Amino acid sequence: MEALLQNRILIAAGIAWAVSQISKTILHTIINGKLDWSRLKGDGGMPSSHSASVTALAVATGMVCGIDSPFFAIAVVFAAITCHDAMNSRREIGKHSVVLNELIKKIEQEEPFEVVLKEFVGHTPLQVLIGILVGGIIAFLVCR
Repeated sequence: MEALLQNRILIAAGIAWAVSQISKTILHTIINGKLDWSRLKGDGGMPSSHSASVTALAVATGMVCGIDSPFFAIAVVFAAITCHDAMNSRREIGKHSVVLNELIKKIEQEEPFEVVLKEFVGHTPLQVLIGILVGGIIAFLVCR
């Protein structure tokens, strides 16, 4: 357990995730005027915690293991796929959820329907970019 708590790569990724989730909750509160605790663990929103954590993982791996290591290569590919997915596939899923939820509301007028799909799933390019910046900065601070 002690080795895990001293792993700077893991610490950087964890801090990046936590900072992003807390920031996301604070921004959501400011914008909507009320605190929603579910945003602490929820997907979507500014900044992307997925992008922040995988970027911190990649940058920290490069700083600790070297940019010529196979571990860095794996982390960079993993980060690129995750950021792309957050911005594209998961964002489209969120758009589909909005449309389907509207259809469900119309159907419910005739008969009860107990399904509500999660709409905060993906991210805009700006949310991913800010997540990448947050992750990179945190990795640098943790691993310097």
